[in-house]
Amino acid sequence: MTSPMNNGRNAGTDRRRQRVQDALTNAVRDGTPLTASAIARTARVDRTFLYRHRDLLELVHAAELEPAAQDPAGGSPVSRASLQADLANAQARNTRLAARVQQLEKRLSQALGAQAWQESGLGDPTNIDELQRKITRLEQQNVELVAALEEAQSDLEAARAANRDLTRALNQHS
Repeated sequence: MTSPMNNGRNAGTDRRRQRVQDALTNAVRDGTPLTASAIARTARVDRTFLYRHRDLLELVHAAELEPAAQDPAGGSPVSRASLQADLANAQARNTRLAARVQQLEKRLSQALGAQAWQESGLGDPTNIDELQRKITRLEQQNVELVAALEEAQSDLEAARAANRDLTRALNQHS
C-alpha cells in the first residue's frame, strides 16, 4: 500500500533520474566534461544523489571511459582513459629524460673540470712513472752521498786525531 506522499517522492526521484540521464546524453553528444560534479550541476541535482543511485554513477563513469566523438581533424576517436594513459607515459618518459640529461651534465662537468685542471698545470703530471723513477734514483744518490759524507767525516776525525797526537809529541820534545 502506497501513500500519496511516497508516490510524490518516487515521482520526484524519477524526474531527477531522468534529468541526470538527459544531462549525461547531452554531455556525451556535446563533448562536455563527464564528471559526477558536472553532470549533477547540469541536471540540477545534488552530487550525493548520484552516489545514492549507484546505477547512475556507473553510467557517468562508463561514459567517461568510452571513446569521445569523432575528432574534428579526422583522427580516430579517443577516450579519456587513453588520453590519461598517453599523458602518464609522456610524464614517465619526461622523468627518464630529465634524469639522463642530469647524468650527462654531470659527466660533462667532470670531463671539462678534469681537462681544465690538467691544462692549468695544477693537475697530476702525465709522466708519473718517469717521475717515480727519478725520485728513486735521487733517493739512492742521496743515500750514497750520506754514506760518502760519513766516511769523509770519519777520515777527517782520524786526521784531526793524528794531527793532535803529532802536535802533542812535538810539543813534548821541544
